[in-house]
Amino acid sequence: MSAVLKDVPRLAAMAEADLDEVLAIENAVYSHPWTRGNFADSLRAAYPCRTWRHGGELIGYFVLMVAAGEAHLLNLSIAAGSQRRGHGTALLGEAMRIARELGARQMFLEVRPSNRPGQALYERHGFRKIAQRRGYYPARQGREDALVLSRVL
Repeated sequence: MSAVLKDVPRLAAMAEADLDEVLAIENAVYSHPWTRGNFADSLRAAYPCRTWRHGGELIGYFVLMVAAGEAHLLNLSIAAGSQRRGHGTALLGEAMRIARELGARQMFLEVRPSNRPGQALYERHGFRKIAQRRGYYPARQGREDALVLSRVL
């Protein structure tokens, strides 16, 4: 009897060459997506930016900023067809691991009140609401608040 190895998702450093694929996901899953410039600026700033590939296909990514013992998860996205399959949990775990390795003791993030699946993911992993930013996000009609979440790493 021989073992069959499953193709498992792989984490890698995001590069400029990944941005077309990243933007395809970003534009598909958000009403107000980040721009190429937002991602390029994050790469130039040497933020920990990672891609999540399964079978060579990009299915997710995150952008993290770490400074002064704190991490700020700026963006974590999973392609629509790969959502609700554990990839968000795995990618969030990788972001927290990297933040800890870089000396962060606490992680912060913002999430839209209308993003119930995102809130549920973060709450399952110990994030708690600590504040609300009024009018933080652009929305289809006006602006939408942001819930500020945090957890100890």
